[in-house]
Amino acid sequence: MKIEQIYTSCLAQGAYYIESKGEVAIIDPLRETQQYVDKATANNANIKYIFETHIHADFVSGHVDLAKKTGATIVFGPNAKTTFDSYNASDNEEFKIGDITIKVLHTPGHTLESVTYLLIDENGQHHAVFTGDTLFLGDVGRPDLAIKSDLTEKDLAGLLYESLRTKIMTLGDDVIVYPAHGAGSACGKNLSKETVGTIGDQKKSNYALRETMTKEEFVIEVLDGISPPPQYFEKNAKLNQRGYSALDQVLSKGDTPLSVETFEQLAKSEGALILDVRTQQDFVKSHIPGAIFIGLNGGFAPWVGALITDINQPLLLVTPKGKSEEAVTRLARVGYDNTLGYLEGGMDAWITSKKEIDHLTSISAEEFSQKTKADKLHILDVRKDGEHNSMHLKIDGLQHFALDYINQQMNQIDSHKTYHIHCAGGYRSVIAASILKARGFHKIIDIAGGFAALKKTDLPLSEFVCPSTL
Repeated sequence: MKIEQIYTSCLAQGAYYIESKGEVAIIDPLRETQQYVDKATANNANIKYIFETHIHADFVSGHVDLAKKTGATIVFGPNAKTTFDSYNASDNEEFKIGDITIKVLHTPGHTLESVTYLLIDENGQHHAVFTGDTLFLGDVGRPDLAIKSDLTEKDLAGLLYESLRTKIMTLGDDVIVYPAHGAGSACGKNLSKETVGTIGDQKKSNYALRETMTKEEFVIEVLDGISPPPQYFEKNAKLNQRGYSALDQVLSKGDTPLSVETFEQLAKSEGALILDVRTQQDFVKSHIPGAIFIGLNGGFAPWVGALITDINQPLLLVTPKGKSEEAVTRLARVGYDNTLGYLEGGMDAWITSKKEIDHLTSISAEEFSQKTKADKLHILDVRKDGEHNSMHLKIDGLQHFALDYINQQMNQIDSHKTYHIHCAGGYRSVIAASILKARGFHKIIDIAGGFAALKKTDLPLSEFVCPSTL
């Protein structure tokens, strides 16, 4: 028996490759499916099943492409409705893969069709559970993402409580837990950085598995502090229900080099958004006027999904050398398939052609500290709610302006005023600054190094409050 976790940090997502006696199952595959085919081929094995723990909302799964390539059966839990061929498994139904057995445990709550897959080894022992978004390490799945459901969040949370206690917590303490996500995912609140655990460890450390917890207490605690889901979640869920274009087709169109002239013409004729995926340092120095920055060196795909509201928006890319295919692939992971191409030669080609360029004013945390002593400044803290609430600058003129909601809160600031902007380390503040500049807010000054650098100055800070107590 072979079990391999294939973890993708950008999405904080775990897919799983399971093999026994020449037969393979893939659980929650990513959209770039050739990696699974190659792995099975190298082991002289065949992919028999594609198991989905639920209809995913935070990424586009590779189930449709992988089934077409391999002939494998796509398996969902009860009640899942798709427009492509798939099999709805029943609670406790078993599937054979070589000498091992995969047993379906229907665990509704995150969504109604959510299942956990119990792996029973060749000796008949419970070896591991693949919990999807039902159980994470340190948390459980958010119960507010059910598609076209008449149930309330409280109803779903109640179902999740029952699923955990009747299907998960009854398993042996030594059973390995393989979740679908880790820290950084928007599918939960307190996810651990670890990606593999055990039932016993979770019973001790996961607040949601407290033995004395009542259903009413569970519902209150699980729903407390859940922020609205990113806008692309619903769109990705629909793609996972209805199908999508093959990744090879998306790459063929999107990974296309464009001359400066063609690039500029497409930006005008197609209404394309110029997406600059270089580092924030490069973007600060020079960029195409009106371009939006979301760098590949950070949480690229989730931020694209959160901030670019039209999933069909035509995109033109400015990339580092050799990174165009990666950029198109990572966009496709969250359903942004309408990339028209990338600027051949990058910013160097744009500059050489003597086209107009722009830059972002950036100052150090120490320079900012000195400015606060001479003038009253307008400051935007674009970190998440929990980050801001736990500790922030305690000075007049500070405004919490979370990047997550920048499109909804643009009317809260004045385009005639100068704003100094910071995040935690410098990545998100440049994203926010680029969006603001593209919307006509030209008096934006970035604070390099973000709050990490600001804490090292003599600027006053609010008292630290542990985020878990907020």
